[in-house]
Amino acid sequence: MNIDDDFGRIEFTIADLVKQCGLSKSKIALKSETQRTQLGDYIKGEIKRIDVAVLCRLCFAFGCGVADILRYIPPESGTLDLLRKGALK
Repeated sequence: MNIDDDFGRIEFTIADLVKQCGLSKSKIALKSETQRTQLGDYIKGEIKRIDVAVLCRLCFAFGCGVADILRYIPPESGTLDLLRKGALK
């Protein structure tokens, strides 16, 4: 059991925004001054460390806020209780 997963995870919702905005990935990359491959990694959720500057540029390009790009998925029920009780280390 990976302790990092026990606190939940962050999920990117950029793929949904791409579909909604009607722009090509190339135009979004251009507007956000982001490399197309980097944008692709964000769309697929393959980013390990979030770059705040890229996040700001994506918000600008989509005309949205951070909460429209990221979603917090809480851990499965009971996991956090076990952590608090010291059962998981």
